Amino acid sequence: MSSLFLVPDNFPQLSAALATDKWVVACLCAGWCDVCKQYRAGFDALAALHPEALFVWIDIEDQADLVGDLDVENFPTILIQRADTVVFYGTMLPEPRQVSRLLQAQLERSVQELLQEAQSTADRQQWQRECNLRTRLAEFNS
Repeated sequence: MSSLFLVPDNFPQLSAALATDKWVVACLCAGWCDVCKQYRAGFDALAALHPEALFVWIDIEDQADLVGDLDVENFPTILIQRADTVVFYGTMLPEPRQVSRLLQAQLERSVQELLQEAQSTADRQQWQRECNLRTRLAEFNS
């Protein structure tokens, strides 16, 4: 199973995953980025290793209306979310094993632990307000 390349036709699939307890791991990249092109195969391989999550590839230029003003400082930028809780948002080295370890650590946490951590710092609170894919999709579709 490979990652979902996000286009408007499959927004409902992403929305459906976010409406449940399914984990979403999104990679924000750009089609012109050589690092992203090289990283894609590893990201797809992670999708096959983690069926409990929906892996989504988001081209920030093709989906500029959805991405909006998200701060993407470098590539790849990873967003990990479960339902309405953004548990990670930031740039990572283009090494899929790092994303796998990060996801595994989050999978081991309880919902209460995830919610508590989501409110633990100003940066994490900002992720909840600005990076939430569920909210962004709802605003995009309205």
